[in-house]
Amino acid sequence: MNIISWNVNGIRAVEKKGFIDWILQSNADVVCIQETKACPGQLSPALLNPESPNKSIYYHSYFSSAKKPGYSGTAIYSKKEPDSVEIMQDERFDSEGRVLIAKYNKLAVISAYFPNSQDAGARLDYKLAFCEAMLNKCNQLVAEGFNIVLCGDYNIAHKPIDLANPKTNEKNPGYLPEERAWMDTFTQAGYVDTFRHFCNEPAQYTWWSYRFHAREKNIGWRIDYQCVNPAFIDKVISSTILKDVTGSDHCPIEIKIQE
Repeated sequence: MNIISWNVNGIRAVEKKGFIDWILQSNADVVCIQETKACPGQLSPALLNPESPNKSIYYHSYFSSAKKPGYSGTAIYSKKEPDSVEIMQDERFDSEGRVLIAKYNKLAVISAYFPNSQDAGARLDYKLAFCEAMLNKCNQLVAEGFNIVLCGDYNIAHKPIDLANPKTNEKNPGYLPEERAWMDTFTQAGYVDTFRHFCNEPAQYTWWSYRFHAREKNIGWRIDYQCVNPAFIDKVISSTILKDVTGSDHCPIEIKIQE
């Protein structure tokens, strides 16, 4: 089973850049999307249910959209219909469409768009409340017997290796001490950053500013993750950054799981 996660920075915009061809070529079992900036009623039929010309590949889609138009939002594309699809069940975050959870037998795949703490930490309290609620949700799912794959844009670079210029970004959103401390709490609770489980190399990023040719120069941040509960890590075959896929300021990430 392969699961891809991608912050597309506007699903209607990325459709114009070849998203449908990309998702069909990926042939992923599940694709978690963040920052859709749209609700289903605004999307084309092809974007709602991507299908190959020979009909051998077909995706069901599920959306959680923000009440504010053109803002935030998550989605899950799945070749197999999940047993259920749920939101966070917390109005603070569901009103911004920040979480979708698809359940397959005893596997819960989560598409999560963590808030940006914003300049001077303007939304840091909201961000940390979301982080706490997400950890509680993961713990709840594990206690119920599920394995979890928490996919998404966490909007946090965990350690100095995870961004190009750590020293100059210590007071910037995404690398604030409080955010990094939560990542410590999350991993100390046993959850595994699958990419770092396989790769300890520097200069591995998932987001680049549109300014100053940052992507061409690989001046970026690794803020997109696919984390799993400790009992599930032995089922993870690989965790990869798909850095050559363009169309957004983020690139997709992919995890492969032994079924």
